[in-house]
Formats: sequence, structure tokens, C-alpha cells
Amino acid sequence: MPTPDFVLRLRERIGTDPLPLVGVTAVVFRDEKVLVGRRADNGRLQCISGIVDPGEQPADTAVRECLEEAGVTVRAERLALVQTVPRVTYANGDQVDFLDLVFRCSWISGDPHPADGELTEVGFRGLEELGDLDKDHVRRIALALAEDDPARFEGGLPV
Repeated sequence: MPTPDFVLRLRERIGTDPLPLVGVTAVVFRDEKVLVGRRADNGRLQCISGIVDPGEQPADTAVRECLEEAGVTVRAERLALVQTVPRVTYANGDQVDFLDLVFRCSWISGDPHPADGELTEVGFRGLEELGDLDKDHVRRIALALAEDDPARFEGGLPV
């Protein structure tokens, strides 16, 4: 799914000014492999991600995005990381400040495929097969790997 309708309605009011949004990253494991996809818009290889809809639980967003983008059903198991990412400026000038919630997820069913056009390729890869993966996503995978670790929170230092 392209830009959510609620974001388009906000953009009508604020133009390209910075918009704070909550996003999720789903780090999905199946056996010893992780689900990654190549984005259609910029060609980058990364984990499945998306924007939380108003009123939606973030863990539900992670599950929904995996089904919409990759055609797989997953279970969100735990929160692995809470962070802000550097401001994103899109080609049309829109600016977004994302709060990213990274979830460790487990695969339940489905064969991964580019389901909605946001990805040009998607599949499970071994950890040694992630050579061109975006470095920030390598970190997200590393933090999601440990099954029982508490979530990591960025920031929180006194000002």
C-alpha cells in the first residue's frame, strides 16, 4: 500500500513540513533465516516496515505489513528496539520524523512474494546472505535475534 490516506489528508494541511509518524519494522525469523525485501522506490534491501494507522496497535501493524507487502502471516513476539530515525525527505519534498518500533516476529505461514508492489523481491535469507542489507536493518536484526533480551530504548540521557 502506498502512502496511507490519513497521511495524505495531513499533507493537504501542512504541505511538506516535518510530520512525526510512528512506524514499525518487522524482523521475521523462520528457522535460521530472516525475511527481507527490496524496496521498489529506492532499491534498498531491508526488513518489512510500515506506518501505524490511527488507533492501530503497533504489533498489529507489524503483522499487517508482513501480509500486505510479503504475503506471509507472522506473529509479533516482542519489542526489540524503540528509536527515532534521522529525518526522511522524500523526492517530492515531504519530510517525516519516524519513531520506529522494531518487533521480533516469527513466521507462521505463506510463501513470501511481492504482494502489493512496494517490494520488487522478498524472501528469507540466512544471516550470512545479507551483504547488501541496509546497515540500520542489520542492527535491528541483531537486536531482535536474542529471544529473551529486553527491548532497547535509544536516548533517555539527561539533557
